Amino acid sequence: MIHVCSLDRLAATVEVTGARHVVTLIDIGTPVTRPASIKVEHHLHLEIHDICLPLDGCIHPQEHHVEKLIDFVRAWDQETPLVVHCYAGISRSTAAAFTAACTIHPDRDERGIAQALRTASPTACPNRLIVSLADRLLGRDGRMIAAVEAIAPHEPCLSAQPFCLTLA
Repeated sequence: MIHVCSLDRLAATVEVTGARHVVTLIDIGTPVTRPASIKVEHHLHLEIHDICLPLDGCIHPQEHHVEKLIDFVRAWDQETPLVVHCYAGISRSTAAAFTAACTIHPDRDERGIAQALRTASPTACPNRLIVSLADRLLGRDGRMIAAVEAIAPHEPCLSAQPFCLTLA
């Protein structure tokens, strides 16, 4: 199972779900305390800003970031849940959760995965750059991008409620 939350709900989400793997997507310099139950090698910490184009003073998502995410997800044993978080639980984390689901389910329809994301969270607004990089790296031929566009728009919020991306 893949759980998504904001930074302020990370510790509680890990505790409640029993997760042993965490993906952090956060601005450089933002303090993140890794929950004690998460081993260092089971925590992927990606320092990227929530932007879709290069911007001076910011780190936009790049291919090497998404490659690390895909490699981390492929190495995850799936015996315990994975928690993915960013600052607000809206954009970077939902893009990473969508990427993770597409990675572990290579034969699943992207639109079905995106619809499961929308059903789980009306506030999910996956970062389009992360999705487009993942789409190319996973050989999804634009289908991930189209699937995310099909679930727009999202309900605006400042910080999302934690949710679980479940694929039946």
